[in-house]
Amino acid sequence: MSDPVRHPRMTADEFIAWAQDSPEAERHELIAGMPVAMAPERFAHLRMKARVVRRVAEAIEAAGLPCEAFADGLAVAIDESTLYYPDATLRCGPPPAEGLARIDDPLVIVEVLSPPTRAVDTGVKLSDYFRLPSLRHYVLLRPETHTIIHHARDDDGTITTSILREGTLRLDPPGIELADLFA
Repeated sequence: MSDPVRHPRMTADEFIAWAQDSPEAERHELIAGMPVAMAPERFAHLRMKARVVRRVAEAIEAAGLPCEAFADGLAVAIDESTLYYPDATLRCGPPPAEGLARIDDPLVIVEVLSPPTRAVDTGVKLSDYFRLPSLRHYVLLRPETHTIIHHARDDDGTITTSILREGTLRLDPPGIELADLFA
């Protein structure tokens, strides 16, 4: 992410309306009411995101769960002045209304780490995402080292962190397993 662009403070709804009118090459997130430009993505990052969404969708289908996997075009609302666009999101329950451009009840969020975003993804976003009562798993992927950093919130609210360099990642709830994320 880069420095905030010069715009007046916005609410989440105002930001979504503004972002939908912005040129497609200009991607932003809303942080504390200010639009912040997102860095351009490289092919390796885009491929990793596509692989993760595909693996999550396959696991949901195999488990027969009433859940959906979304790519990074879906905003996650932290509050009325902060919206992020995670690389992948898993949400369960009734489908959101077709016209919605944001959700506030993800169960799983995945970010693919890259040098421009690593500090934000492992710091402020980690803290912000767990402000959402629905969030149970925040998964960070480091493609260059084939490392999965899994932050999981238990039923009692305790957040534990696991680091995997091989094997299968179990996400419970909703009750899925993800393998071969880096294959």
